[in-house]
Amino acid sequence: MVNLELSATRKTIVGVQFLFVAFSSTVLVPLLVGLDPATALFTAGIGTLLFHLVTKGAVPIFLGSSFAFIAPILSASAQWGMPGTIAAFAGVSLVYFVMSALIKWQGRKFINRLFPPVVIGPVIILIGLSLSPAAANMAKENWLLALVSLITAILAVAFGKGMAKLVPVVIGIVVGYVVALCMGVVDLSAVYSAPWFALPSMLTDFHLPEFAWEPFVFMIPVAIAPVIEHIGDVYVVSAVAEKDFVKDPGLHRTMLGDGLACLFASFVGGPPVTTYSEVTGAMQITRVTHPQVIRIAAGTAIVFSVIGKLSALLQSIPSAVLGGIMLLLFGSIASVGIQYLIQHKVDFSETRNIIIASVTLTMGIGGAIISFGTFTMSGIGLSALTGVLLNLLVPQTKPEK
Repeated sequence: MVNLELSATRKTIVGVQFLFVAFSSTVLVPLLVGLDPATALFTAGIGTLLFHLVTKGAVPIFLGSSFAFIAPILSASAQWGMPGTIAAFAGVSLVYFVMSALIKWQGRKFINRLFPPVVIGPVIILIGLSLSPAAANMAKENWLLALVSLITAILAVAFGKGMAKLVPVVIGIVVGYVVALCMGVVDLSAVYSAPWFALPSMLTDFHLPEFAWEPFVFMIPVAIAPVIEHIGDVYVVSAVAEKDFVKDPGLHRTMLGDGLACLFASFVGGPPVTTYSEVTGAMQITRVTHPQVIRIAAGTAIVFSVIGKLSALLQSIPSAVLGGIMLLLFGSIASVGIQYLIQHKVDFSETRNIIIASVTLTMGIGGAIISFGTFTMSGIGLSALTGVLLNLLVPQTKPEK
């Protein structure tokens, strides 16, 4: 991929567009679990900047609220209360820190042994495909709006010139939103009633987390899935940007950055954050992978967290409009996984490779779940772990090249 050189103005516009892509998911998680959406935006922005500080500003990754923790947060808060649950997010950070230390200690061979191309490729495909039901569910609320947004974005990508080609997501959302306004399906009451300036609740009602061992231990195994997904996302971003971020600045640094961002969230009352595939999909579409653009998106998230009317306006965008855009973005991520397998010349005449890829994909697409007491693993995390185990256990039937 050729990384386009952009002026400061164009970088700012594309950065704001990337936040639009991540916005709905970032605020949806806190809304579902009873946390403050403005605080989630604030912690996503600060967390992303912390990540870029640790990774030497080289890795174009945006960190947003993690969907993997919705069920655990609801369960933990019901048992031990929300203050103890928020403090327990530090346990998530601990898992990232331990993995970072292991990778730093064992080096690149450790990663290559656990995550060869035959494992990483299907995981990248799953990162896109596993998100597709969410996009379809959002789109089906109003297929007309979804198709208008999707077709507009496709036309902008295919035929756009200059700035139009760089912001197909914004164009698709704006056109879809205007059509929604004409149809009378946009509720602007929250925009009218919202204040112009409103601090996130963690700044107006700050209190120290209430630490307790029970929720802390409860959160540790839950973090395994997003940690594995983090590894897959770093490989996705490396493929999109055509740079080896696993080597430089190193996967141990990306793990450490994600862990610090989660730790910050635990101190100020935001949900745990994770690498956002939505933004990676937008990078694939726009061909813009400047880390500085991601930092602009992070800064915009911080600004949005204190502008009440702007935040309310963004939340008024119909889900169907965003769903239409997501159909394009998530599919582009899956295509990166296919490209990854082709580029690394994975030999599917090798029986073990067929076994690893097929089981990994079917478990992820089929929604397999494994539960032990209060611990549950599913989705990309379970599929990636399955792929790793199969890679270690299934013997070679052909000599390795």
